[in-house]
Amino acid sequence: MTADNLLHTQAFAGNEIWRIVVLFFIILVAMVAGKLLKFVLTKRSAELEAQRPIVANGFKGFGKSAPFLIFTVGLYVGASFINLGAAEGFVGTSIAVLFTIAVASASYFLAEVPSMLLQQRAAKTEGKMDDMLVPILSNSMRATIVILAIVQIAQILSGKEITSILAGLGIGGLAVALAAQDTLKNFFGSIVLLADKPFEIGDRINVDGHDGPVESVGLRSTKIRTLDGHLVTIPNGEMANKSIWNIAKRPHIRRIFNVTITYDTPPAKVAEAKAILEDILKDHEGMHEDFLPRVYFNNFNESSLNLFCIYWYHPPAYWDYMAFTERVNTEILERFNAAGIDFAFPTQTVHLAGDPSRPLDLGLPQ
Repeated sequence: MTADNLLHTQAFAGNEIWRIVVLFFIILVAMVAGKLLKFVLTKRSAELEAQRPIVANGFKGFGKSAPFLIFTVGLYVGASFINLGAAEGFVGTSIAVLFTIAVASASYFLAEVPSMLLQQRAAKTEGKMDDMLVPILSNSMRATIVILAIVQIAQILSGKEITSILAGLGIGGLAVALAAQDTLKNFFGSIVLLADKPFEIGDRINVDGHDGPVESVGLRSTKIRTLDGHLVTIPNGEMANKSIWNIAKRPHIRRIFNVTITYDTPPAKVAEAKAILEDILKDHEGMHEDFLPRVYFNNFNESSLNLFCIYWYHPPAYWDYMAFTERVNTEILERFNAAGIDFAFPTQTVHLAGDPSRPLDLGLPQ
């Protein structure tokens, strides 16, 4: 038997050997081509990353999906050489599903390109609202790709038109909505936060005692990095109903403190103490003309005379404010000591029975 006759001999399910050889050859070529294309695109991506990051990201994203996509195309071309018989419908449907998944995966990875473009545009704007929108738009884009892929696969498997499938989804929408109440609540919470804009990325906020800068705002949750380093994730559905303290938006930092002096301080020294505090805070660092400092002798405490002090520091730079506070406290201590004004602290006097220097008069008959 000649080689030509051997190749045309019926081998499997009515297919000559040459058809099977061609199928495996095309699949092998497709696999090698996919791996080679991925290698070339990844290498080119590394070369362009510094100068053209968006193009580099596109090459990298397509390189991730290239092997599977080209393999699917090779499988489709190779299958056209095979006599499938009764299995033709099953194989065709399987290849169509694989091709849909391959295209969806390529689109999913390539979605990083518009996301990076949006990030660059957002970085050029002064406000941070764009920075909050970028991750939400990126996640929405990827979610749309996944949903469209699922609908397309459903159409391929069912053989029905997309309109019929969408109608079926509409009927089951109520059940899905009930099952995904929290997800929908968080999604609409994200929309409320974006519309109301109580904070921006990078703002320091306080929510339910969680104090720190906002790291990201997603479709489901907001992430806050607390001042002690912990990452707190709060669902947006809850965030939209919380009282949010935006510390970053305060126009100043207000300090209220009390300076207490002893009860044996004469009125002249009390007035001197008040004058010292007023002099220290007069035209102080960070003072705004509309927010003048105030000092009052306002109360008789249980064990001290109270001097009430208040001042505002502009702008609200916290560490500058703390440094100024330290200088104020140091100057108060030095000037009060120099003036002989004693600070008060909680005290209690105990009289002992039988002490001849302090006799107890209980009002009893002798």
